[in-house]
Amino acid sequence: MKRKRTIIPKAPVARILFNAGAKRVSDDAVDELALFLTQSALKISAKAIEMTKHGRRKTINSDDIRLAFKG
Repeated sequence: MKRKRTIIPKAPVARILFNAGAKRVSDDAVDELALFLTQSALKISAKAIEMTKHGRRKTINSDDIRLAFKG
């Protein structure tokens, strides 16, 4: 099985699962959550970039991220 590459390191993802209350976590679960988080972050980032361009700005700010996350 070929694994897709993610931007987010495995260790922080595993810590998220443990902090949420997991007693044990498989490598596949960590990989899957990391992939989901990466894909979600990329989608939100793309929306934030659109908002920044629409506002004729070059810098993405926290409001852009919040609005992209809501929409």
